[in-house]
Amino acid sequence: MALRKLASQFACTTGLRVGISPALQACRESIWRSFATVSEDRKYAASHEWAKVDGDIATIGISDFAQAELGDIVYVEMPEVGSQMESGAVFGVVESVKAASDVYSPVSGEVVEFNEKLVEEPGSVNKDPFGEGWMVKLRLSDPSQVDSLMDAKAYEQKCASDDH
Repeated sequence: MALRKLASQFACTTGLRVGISPALQACRESIWRSFATVSEDRKYAASHEWAKVDGDIATIGISDFAQAELGDIVYVEMPEVGSQMESGAVFGVVESVKAASDVYSPVSGEVVEFNEKLVEEPGSVNKDPFGEGWMVKLRLSDPSQVDSLMDAKAYEQKCASDDH
């Protein structure tokens, strides 16, 4: 059984490389998503954004699962420093070769910094979503909101259910 699954995964992956069918591409993407990284030191929103809190500052970005779903990111729009963000509200847009997607703030606060590197290198979100691909830093207005976000294990379970 395990050998059959491995052979199926290999066929899906290699099929994409030679440009076979959209069905094989979908198969490959499904397999890739199942290996998406979830960082243990972050909290996650159901909309696939993460927050890493250090004191009263939260660094915000999109998850590895989200960037994989979007594909190659070609443009990132972010709020200006000083902007107020509300939990659950749109604060930016990520555009990829496949789609444009709103980015939602997992917590409320004031933007104190945005990742200027993403203006010139939006693909950093694909390469390193938990590192160089971070989007904004904000000063939390209500630190208790972080408690309502998912931990890594709960987020992994959500991604697995989203994938089926």
